Amino acid sequence: MKTFNRVLMLTGILLLVSVIQTYAQAEQSFQSSVLEVQQYNRSIHIMAMLLLGFGFLMVFVKKYGRSALTATMLLVSISIPLYFILCDFEVFSEKKGEIETLILAEFAAASLLITAGAILGRVKMYQYLILGAMFIPFYMINEWVILEDGIGIMTGQIADTGGSIIIHAFGAFFGLGAALSLTSKRELETPIEADATSDRYSMLGSMVLWVFWPSFCAALVPPELIPHTVVNVFLALCASTIITYIVSVLIRGKINIADIANAALAGGVAIGSTCDHASHKEALVIGVLAGAISTIGFAIIQKRQSKFLKAVDTCGVTNLHGLPGLLGGLAAIPIVNGLDAGTQLLGIVITLVAAIIFGITSGFVVSLFGHRKEAYLDAEEFEDAEE
Repeated sequence: MKTFNRVLMLTGILLLVSVIQTYAQAEQSFQSSVLEVQQYNRSIHIMAMLLLGFGFLMVFVKKYGRSALTATMLLVSISIPLYFILCDFEVFSEKKGEIETLILAEFAAASLLITAGAILGRVKMYQYLILGAMFIPFYMINEWVILEDGIGIMTGQIADTGGSIIIHAFGAFFGLGAALSLTSKRELETPIEADATSDRYSMLGSMVLWVFWPSFCAALVPPELIPHTVVNVFLALCASTIITYIVSVLIRGKINIADIANAALAGGVAIGSTCDHASHKEALVIGVLAGAISTIGFAIIQKRQSKFLKAVDTCGVTNLHGLPGLLGGLAAIPIVNGLDAGTQLLGIVITLVAAIIFGITSGFVVSLFGHRKEAYLDAEEFEDAEE
């Protein structure tokens, strides 16, 4: 009888353990599913940024609106599948969850669109696709080296939650490198014209980016840090918007719509590295500094940069994404507790050097596939377009 009771008790204990394990697995699976649904929602916000935000932001060129929107769709459409294919083959890193990989692919697409902004209007439509096919592997190499210590030189982790360095700075300086290879002497003297209608569409794109930027920065942060991240991003954007207006008027005498459409977003770029770490006050300071630097870049530096480098940065991505991206990466050093300054600086330097070298190389290859007859005109490739 005692043996039977012991067996019965042991059986009961085993059943109880099995039930607890099953419950724990079910709870873990449920939490994982909820997290993926939340990430899916943010991935849709990012897609709106890519197509509507970036697309309409780049239609400011008066007679190049159709081309800008079409190029945006083509670049997104080549970058996301290519990123997935390289991930499936585990070329640069191990496989991750599908939604997480989609978000990482969207980050790569965003960086590619930044690059395209630098050479916008000076390449044929199929050359954007060639650029995209080259950019994604180069982007993934830098991502692998910096974030996963792919070649064993990073002694620790860098702080770059929202991609100030990996996404924005890399895309901007890659674009600048490409522009060095893709700007002719004639294009240096060709004005980039805008009008009231194209400027209004550009502002629409800017506002779409502004609204969804918190989802971009919070896309992969732990659920408990999302509220703080979202608030920080909005605070940085508010600060950069206000200071853009002030600095634009101080320098130019009147409001410049290109400054408002672009430099107002610089706070979102710069807060990326520390969006989940900075205090609200620090987020405001980062937004103010980024907006001021970006506005000065558009108002003063851009023309001088063009003359010095003999290259045209059509959308001014150096001012919106490059300089604020570097600022955001540097701001992490005093803000993020326990961060190794040497590692952070090394990540910034590697990204900067790699972006310029890869950009010059890609620009040269793209240039081998032909040249436009006229820059910034839809009519060269679109039916019924205005000459």
